[in-house]
Amino acid sequence: MKNLKLYTDAELFDLVKNGHSFAFSEIYNRYWEILFRHAYRLLKDKDLAKDIVQEVFVSLWDKIGELDLQFSINAYLYKSVRNKVLNLIEKDKVKNNYLESLAAFINSSEAITDYRLRERLLKEKIEKEIADLPPKMRQIFEMSRKQNLSHRQIAKELNLSDKTVKKQMSNAIKILRLKLGGFIVLSILLKLISI
Repeated sequence: MKNLKLYTDAELFDLVKNGHSFAFSEIYNRYWEILFRHAYRLLKDKDLAKDIVQEVFVSLWDKIGELDLQFSINAYLYKSVRNKVLNLIEKDKVKNNYLESLAAFINSSEAITDYRLRERLLKEKIEKEIADLPPKMRQIFEMSRKQNLSHRQIAKELNLSDKTVKKQMSNAIKILRLKLGGFIVLSILLKLISI
């Protein structure tokens, strides 16, 4: 068998379809870096870009038996990355629109008294979840959200790198979304039921 680097994409694809995982490894090695750069250029987030590319390759592996590529594997992979990025952006846009409309509703002067009570309970729940964050993460989160300091200012004050501060903020937001997601939905459902 000749060196895999000498195989065309079409030849590698046929080998993978016939169960040769070493050919899949070659496709992965050939395109991972290029696809990562493509995803990063669109998202400006290395972790998200890595996740997207990984998902594309997992999906390719899962669907390889069903695929009948009319275009090159290169075109298929690029299109898959682009579609996953667009789906992620759309999902974030919907989530942001939801949160903005929720914030507008909460700030509405028409909110009834019992809703204000639920709002206070939600704020208390948020404060409790923030207090439960690991100490350094909580400190960074509060400096950012309550003192309105930039990542650079926080990094300088705590003698940390900007990257560490950014990662801690990202982790804090992920944790809070996970812990508060159901509570926010429940709060809205209770409001709708009481109307």
